[in-house]
Amino acid sequence: MSTGPAWSQKLRDEIGKAVVGQDAAVERMLVALLAGGHVLLEGLPGLAKTLLVRSLASALGVQFERIQFTPDLLPSDVVGTMVFQPKTGEFSPHRGPIFANLVLADEINRAPAKVQSALLEAMQERQVTIGGQTHPLPSPFFVMATQNPIEQEGTYPLPEAQTDRFLFKLLVGYPSAVQEATMMQRWGQVTQQPTLAAVSSGAELLELRSEVDRVHVSPVVQHYILTLVRATRTLADNPEISTRKLNFGASPRASLALYQAGRSLAWLRGMDYLSPALVQELAPDILRHRLGLTYEAEAQEVTSDAVISQVVSTTPVPPA
Repeated sequence: MSTGPAWSQKLRDEIGKAVVGQDAAVERMLVALLAGGHVLLEGLPGLAKTLLVRSLASALGVQFERIQFTPDLLPSDVVGTMVFQPKTGEFSPHRGPIFANLVLADEINRAPAKVQSALLEAMQERQVTIGGQTHPLPSPFFVMATQNPIEQEGTYPLPEAQTDRFLFKLLVGYPSAVQEATMMQRWGQVTQQPTLAAVSSGAELLELRSEVDRVHVSPVVQHYILTLVRATRTLADNPEISTRKLNFGASPRASLALYQAGRSLAWLRGMDYLSPALVQELAPDILRHRLGLTYEAEAQEVTSDAVISQVVSTTPVPPA
């Protein structure tokens, strides 16, 4: 059985053959795999979001499907539909690309709500319904979606019910000057495109989850997680509209996400317990898409991350 740091390093080394930088995003994606959660990647075009997800699937050795979301996409293009068979005179289910271990929903905010909602059952229940029949999805199953934060024309904002189902919302930024220079040196020629090998498997991932479950979370840290999440709801309950920053706080899914992702991150780093420092480190990626900013806060250019930083800094940290 692999240890956390060893398993993490072999996957990161393999992904690093195709993706330069983005170390923080890679670690969070590995945490999501162990916690069984989905990931929303937000960043400008050309920052290797699609390549990152594809490389992760190759290194993990699981079935990968990419769905390009467009305004004319239909729900049946995602989950599948019933197809008439002339030989038998009956309808049989035709499975869509959602039936894969790792599904990339590329530019998810370019499809209308009825298509986005087709993912809701799959993401939460790990199953889809075609022609009135329920079909289980393969295990493990993950959705990793990308979206562009600046382009508004032809896009449809994700409903809160869907964003809440993502474990993480990761902000993908520009590489450093050294990393960008490394990219040019590596891939200045078309013939130098790397081929990744599978260094793990879906079966190994499922086995490793039992190791993650052994990571200890003390009652004090559990209380700290609840205090952080509930503090966001207190901000939303502020009766003074002019100073209120949130319309709504984080849901109970946020508490579960901090608990599950915290244990996964601790295991990846070779720790057998969850510390408050790891909870604080994960808080922005878990909470930023679960908070509803007020109009006044947005007008003052207050961000979700700023609110989270305020909550973390004002919440008492339990003693070691």
